[in-house]
Amino acid sequence: MKTAVYPGTFNPITNGHTDLVERASRLFDHIIVGVVDSNRQKSSAMPTQLRVELAQEVLKHLPNVEVKPFESLLIQFAQEVGAKIILRGLRTVADFEYEFQLVGMNRVLEPSIETVFLAPAEHLSYISSTLVREISSYGGDISKFVHPVVVEAMKSYVKTQR
Repeated sequence: MKTAVYPGTFNPITNGHTDLVERASRLFDHIIVGVVDSNRQKSSAMPTQLRVELAQEVLKHLPNVEVKPFESLLIQFAQEVGAKIILRGLRTVADFEYEFQLVGMNRVLEPSIETVFLAPAEHLSYISSTLVREISSYGGDISKFVHPVVVEAMKSYVKTQR
């Protein structure tokens, strides 16, 4: 069984993330969307449990996908869940440069785990969680970039942060 881990902060999960998971779900037997506890890295992060719940709701139509939080190194998480593949998305050349560094580090840490890259559909490649958060923080309409359940959650979250 080919199990892939798709890691990220998913702060919030976007239509680009969803597109990538949907396409990957046809390539792999099992996909674990790993929601990293980003409290150490990003002070603007929604709580991990909320991000997990939103990803579960958005991806519930995919029977071979599950969502789990994690706080360890990605390689450790992949080993814990029995994944031999790390799935990563590439939107830009800048993404590639950063991801290429990660591949090298991960290969040194665990050579048996491979990284596979997928690009989002062209009409979704400009979407980033950072931009969605920024638009939402100013009360802008994010409905073209995220699932409706995420729109509502972002509205509620932004109100509690003011």
